[in-house]
This record gives sequence, structure tokens and C-alpha cells, in this order.
Amino acid sequence: MDAVSASMSFFEAPNCLSFSSFRTCSRGSSIPLRFRALQLQPLSVCAADPSSELCVVLSGGGSGGHIFPALAIADELRAVRPSARIVFLGTATGMESDVVPSAGYEFVPVPKFQLLHSIAVSAATLSRLHPKVVVGTGAYVSAPVCFAAVLFGIKLVIQEQNCYPGITNRVLAPYAEKIFLAFNACMKYFPRNKCLVCGNPRRLSGSTSAGASKAEPRLHFFPEAKNMDENGQIVLVLGGSTGANALNLAFLEMYYDMLVERKNRYIIWQTGAEWFNDVKQIAKDHPRLLLTPFLDAMELAYATADLVVSRAGAMTCTEILTAGKPSILIPSPTATDDHQTKNAYAMADLAGSLVLVEDELDSVNLHNAINNVLGMCNFLWNVLVCYLKFFIWNEFWKIGVISCRPNLMH
Repeated sequence: MDAVSASMSFFEAPNCLSFSSFRTCSRGSSIPLRFRALQLQPLSVCAADPSSELCVVLSGGGSGGHIFPALAIADELRAVRPSARIVFLGTATGMESDVVPSAGYEFVPVPKFQLLHSIAVSAATLSRLHPKVVVGTGAYVSAPVCFAAVLFGIKLVIQEQNCYPGITNRVLAPYAEKIFLAFNACMKYFPRNKCLVCGNPRRLSGSTSAGASKAEPRLHFFPEAKNMDENGQIVLVLGGSTGANALNLAFLEMYYDMLVERKNRYIIWQTGAEWFNDVKQIAKDHPRLLLTPFLDAMELAYATADLVVSRAGAMTCTEILTAGKPSILIPSPTATDDHQTKNAYAMADLAGSLVLVEDELDSVNLHNAINNVLGMCNFLWNVLVCYLKFFIWNEFWKIGVISCRPNLMH
């Protein structure tokens, strides 16, 4: 047994338990879902060579949907192997170049264009790092890194966040040791013997689960509203990490009328960085409106929200599921392979989310949709019950540990 295998025997090999469950979809039918819970029990520390260092490389970027799953995996790795060296490879101009160092992880840039050159640079970097495993979370930036890993004979693991996989993960699948999926529907696109359906890795704390108290989170965002009515309603609008033009525009045209009509309604509006300055100049100030380009305290935002209005990115969908919140999803029609539309309708089946396609999106339809969802008490209760049944997803993402289990290391 090599040093890495010995050191990783600190953790019992994951016991993958298969669960069957039925979810009532928005059209009234029952949809069977099968997924696995990954349970790890710590054992006594074995006599591993203290001089050996586990190095894991992660790659994925361009948007939060690829970066934050990688960070969640890194967090779990750090928790179970504090001595491990965790290195992110991404582009110098991408969002990951700021987010990853801010999260406390080592970041090494690779060229964005010219695939062969990027593979060569990635290969040189991997030869210096000597990682035991490379984890790819999708997007074009991960392709050269993962191909370089394959050329060097380094174990490759990929994680797919969406219902329909991106082209990078589809191309890499034949070379991957394991493929971690968020949705059962995605399994048909990959070799089944490599797949584990674990949900999406997430960094949110357990405070976002259904039933969490709203009082403290509400004061965090609206400190002046100490006497907020118990029937107060908070709408969380997520314009995306870089902005969602159609969603922001439609909401800009109706938010003020909604606040005037509904005295008990509050709005937390994450515009995205690209839209923030424009919205700030146009929007009328209101004590029940909070504008922000980006939300750092996402767990508090989900905890306080009564409704989430958002695009249908994979990580946002996972966060909504975990938080147990009703949602209106407006999938981006420009997303690669139209994966957001597939995500949105999967959410409609899993949790009764209301899907509003962009062709139907305007200020009137969005206003009516928000009023209808917040006014349907029975609907909200059914959604809550569905989320509570879905609660087990919270523990389904021990991808970091499984990626480094002994049988992947030799």
C-alpha cells in the first residue's frame, strides 16, 4: 500500500446506500428518483508517512456555477485532510482568479485560448505539483487541465452540476475514474458504472434548511424593520453573479409598484455586478428595498426569503432545494445546450417551482407570478413538504473524500 493509500485509510471507504423515493411533480404525477447517500465514518489515524503530502488539483471556472462546487469540494477535503495541498487552476481573467484566493486557496493561472498551448502549460504545472487526483467541475477552462491529467496518467474525477452535461464533461467522461452527478436524469449521458448521483456540492450552512428562524436574518438585511409584521414577505431576486439582463429589466419595471401595493413586502435584489450601477441610478430608494451587486451572506438571504426569483443555474437550484423555498425560475435561453431550461423543469417536477420562460417574461407577468405564488398558502405548504422529503440531499456531496478514497489512488 502506498503512502497516500495508507493515509486515506483514516476514513472508512464510503458506504453508498441506495434510496428510493417518490416526488410529486407539478403536473400531479409521481416521479421515482434514486440517489445515493455517502456516509463516512472516521477511523483511528494510521501510521502514514508524515512526509507524504496529498495534493489535489481542482479546475473549473467562468461562472459561480462551476467555481463554487469546486470550492465546496475543497472545503470538505480541507476538513478531512488539513495537511493536503489544494490548488486551483483557472484563467487569470475569469471570476475564479478573484473568488478562489479570497476563499483561501492557492490559485495558478493557465492560458484561456489555444487549447494545445493551454494543455502544455497545464501539463507543466501538474508535473511540478504531482497531484494524486484532478477534479474538474466543468467549463472550457477545465478541459486543458483535465486532458493534461489524462496524458500524465493522473486520476481524473469530474462533477456535473446540471441536468444536461456540458460539452467539456461529455468529452472528458471516457477518461474519468468517477463522475459525480447532481441529477439522476443526467446519468444517461455517461457510463453508468462510473456515475454517482450525490447532489451538488454546496458551501451553505445547515441554517438554510426548511423551517429555520427568519427573525435574525431579516434584521441583518432590514435592521430598521424591527417590528416587521409576522406576515411580512421577503422576495429574494437573484440577478446572477454577472447579471441577468431580462430578469433585471422586468423586475426594474415592476418592483416599485409592488412595494406600493403590498405594504408587508420587502425585496432583496442581487443585481449582479454588471447591472448594479445602472439599477442604482434608476431605482427609487425605498426602505423595504435592498440593492446589492453580490450577496456574501447567501445562507442568511435564503433563510429570510419567502420566495426566490432567479435564473436556473445548477447551483442556485441546489441552494433553493436545500433552503426549502418556493421559487420562480426564468431559465437563460443562451445557456450552453439550453441546460437551464432542463434544470428549471426538473425543479418544477422535484419541488413545484414555477417556470417562466424568457419569451413570456415581462413586468406584468412577473408581477402576477410573484403575487400568485406568495398568495397560494396550500401551494407553499406542499412545496415545504416536498423540500423536507428532499432534505437528505444535504448530506449527498462528500465528493472531496470519495475523490481521494484509496481505490482511486493506486
